[in-house]
Amino acid sequence: MGDLAAPTLASPSDAAAPEEQARVSEQEGEATPEAVGAGGEYAQERRQGPRPPAGQPLKGLHPARHPGRSTRMIGEVVVDLGLADRETVEDGVAAARAQGRPTGVVLVERGILRHDQLARVVAERFGLDFVDLSVFDIDMGAVNLIGVQAAKRYQAVPVGFTDDGAVLLAMANPTNVLTIDDVGMMTGRRIRPAAASVEDLNLLLTRLARMDESIEDIVEEEDEERRAGELAVEEADSDAPVIKLVHSIVAQAVQQGASDIHVNPEEGDTRVLFRVDGVLAPAATVKRRMAMGVVSRIKIMADLDISERRVPQDGRFALTVDGRRVDIRVVTLPLVNGEGAVMRIMDKGATLKVDALESLGMQNDDLARFDRAIHRPNGAVLVTGPTGSGKSTTLYAALHALNDGERSILTIEDPVEQRICGVKQMQIAPKAGVTFDVGLRSMLRADPDVIMVGEIRDRETAHIAVEAALTGHLVLSTLHTRDAPSALGRLIDMGIEPFLVSSAVDCIVAQRLVRALCKHCKRPHRVSEQVLAEHGLAGAQPYEPVGCSRCAGSGYRGRLALYEVMSVSEPIRSLILERAAVDDMVAIATREGMRRLREDGLQKVREGVTSIAEIERMTSSLL
Repeated sequence: MGDLAAPTLASPSDAAAPEEQARVSEQEGEATPEAVGAGGEYAQERRQGPRPPAGQPLKGLHPARHPGRSTRMIGEVVVDLGLADRETVEDGVAAARAQGRPTGVVLVERGILRHDQLARVVAERFGLDFVDLSVFDIDMGAVNLIGVQAAKRYQAVPVGFTDDGAVLLAMANPTNVLTIDDVGMMTGRRIRPAAASVEDLNLLLTRLARMDESIEDIVEEEDEERRAGELAVEEADSDAPVIKLVHSIVAQAVQQGASDIHVNPEEGDTRVLFRVDGVLAPAATVKRRMAMGVVSRIKIMADLDISERRVPQDGRFALTVDGRRVDIRVVTLPLVNGEGAVMRIMDKGATLKVDALESLGMQNDDLARFDRAIHRPNGAVLVTGPTGSGKSTTLYAALHALNDGERSILTIEDPVEQRICGVKQMQIAPKAGVTFDVGLRSMLRADPDVIMVGEIRDRETAHIAVEAALTGHLVLSTLHTRDAPSALGRLIDMGIEPFLVSSAVDCIVAQRLVRALCKHCKRPHRVSEQVLAEHGLAGAQPYEPVGCSRCAGSGYRGRLALYEVMSVSEPIRSLILERAAVDDMVAIATREGMRRLREDGLQKVREGVTSIAEIERMTSSLL
């Protein structure tokens, strides 16, 4: 394959040129760090999606098969990796020689290689890692070690940390020792260079630049005196890298659709995790020297006491991200390894907006029961489930269905997640003395037809809501219970008399959110008929997650709801008066047609929209 070699080119000093990786492929270079594992055949793996081969520690990181610089030329590496046949490559090499251009550029222009394959070839030739940025989990703690402008200038981005503490540097030109030295001095760490596709690198730099500009300001809601005090804090705070890191973490979480951010201190570094689609996943690593500053910055933004680290604190703040307001609730916890924080993201711009009950995804009979309940002139309709199960979305769908201009609709929420034209919405303000019970009592004097209470948290709120339902108002609200029948016992446990509960409550909806299978990569799941029958899926064709670039390798994309809709019939009202067990109510409700959460989940498995494993994960506690 010696005839595949192209003329050696001089190393350019600027790594930002578009033909950089093609030039790199023809350069001489220094010895490189050893690879950390064995990689599979890249072409095959790219087709199969982002599943890492056995022994690979990081998804999307592909070590060279032969560590150390190779004497092979680019054409030989292309053929050895199985990315193209010998004859096609030889034609491309001959054309490159005739034109006096880099072989890599010609191979890409002719469609023989993609940009990511060219980067893989460069990495293999020089014995370096290749990082596939389309599936690699970017560590924002590493990204923020250098500025976006510096990253653009060097065409290099720190994307993670190795087990020995070195910075993994994704580079368009992984042999540019000047860039490696400069970034090493800027970060104060050893650098482990890795080749990356120029296209992927430019997309990442564009996203980082947009993220850097997306958070415009902290939304202030306090009086002028407090605002002046907070501005003074901002001006005195010179720890710009910490501020930038916190802002970028929040912006990344919002862009990924995360519902929570967990800042967990460990013995060494602090780990940042995002909850996306109900599942926690690592998002960033904050080094020890910056960890305390990150938590302190979060506390400053939430107006908490930064000097108090021994007791839990809670607060909130708001940011403007990509032109929309994002409310964030903050809880700090004194843990054994240091102070941690959890931020709950209330992204109003990303909240699922529903204009019709049909968009909720209920089965037809469940939808009919729910629709009848919310169109009654009075009574209570409750939606139950854990935090983050989509209860507010269901209530907003009901409000849209009722908002016909002929009813006076009032809501009291914490916070107001969707603004609905024609609905009078109120947000609680505990510091001003406006709580759910205080606001609800005032709303009853405002001539409402429909009242929506964000959450029944205490006996006082429950008592007022039940009385409102009995005095000619339709009341919509939420509770935290494991299933629909348990909500009746919960109200009685809160001190509401059984005769009031039996008279006021007309319908209860329990729900959970499960991850939806990615439509682009899901595949049929081979399961024996015996196992399917045991799960109530006889004759069904279930699907399983695979993983691709569109779903970030998880196999799931988005979420859907499981429902359990129980109408409170006369037999059930009699059981409430008798203080009967929940199991007795369940037996009657199922005979009357109630579908349990698990049954609804299995139906969605039959429809191919979620997996058996996901239903088991979310409903196993209900068996």
